[in-house]
Amino acid sequence: MAAEQGGKIDPMHQFLIEPLFGRHWIVNGYDLSFTNSALWMVITVASLAVFMLGGMKRELVPGRWQAAVEGFTGFVQGMLTSNIGPEGKRFVPYVFSLFMFILFANVLGLLPFGVVPGWHPFTITSHLTVTGVLAIISFSIVLIVGFGRHGFHFFSLFVPHGTPVLMIPLIFVVELLSFLVRPFSLGLRLFVAMTAGHILLKVLAGFVINGINLGVGYAAIITLPSFVLMIGITLLELLVAAIQAYVFALLTSVYLNDAVNLH
Repeated sequence: MAAEQGGKIDPMHQFLIEPLFGRHWIVNGYDLSFTNSALWMVITVASLAVFMLGGMKRELVPGRWQAAVEGFTGFVQGMLTSNIGPEGKRFVPYVFSLFMFILFANVLGLLPFGVVPGWHPFTITSHLTVTGVLAIISFSIVLIVGFGRHGFHFFSLFVPHGTPVLMIPLIFVVELLSFLVRPFSLGLRLFVAMTAGHILLKVLAGFVINGINLGVGYAAIITLPSFVLMIGITLLELLVAAIQAYVFALLTSVYLNDAVNLH
């Protein structure tokens, strides 16, 4: 489950992006290798597709699967309606897809696939390139909606109502910088939360393994408490996985509200 060399476990090895089967595909000087990160993106999308297809039966009396899908859809729709208003329904497909993709990616990265030799889970949201792209997409949609709906009047978002005339230049710059920082904070928050949790779990796993290797006495002192703590941290990480998906979707809906209503 981790890189082990001389009894040492490297907690950062789990984040290493490697080509599958150890082969690099170089095309015109570009590395187009199909990596472990790409594989888990495909697994995430495939799992989400199966979940959605299984819950779209439109039965008169919905089963548990259909109820789960409808529950998630209603949850996202309610969040957008409460933050944006009736116009929030227009953004349900995007925000729902964003929320579910992040949720599935977070949870899949916590599943114990590592007990099967050769199968190591990879959390794609532990890479800033992935979370950053998701944040840029959301930010781009906000800009498109804002300028498409209000034109240059969209810049009034950076001048709150009641701002004294002499303070407008300073407030405008401060608000603009705060607005431009949004995609960085949005992507960084998810990246840091997932990376920190996985590092902690890997460090505890190292304590468990090394304690067992050192003998029964060390196993009782080190391995058992570390293993119990790992269970608690894993349950906490499952909660964090859901919360981070919710926070990402919630902030996206808040930013869309600014673009639609100029609050």
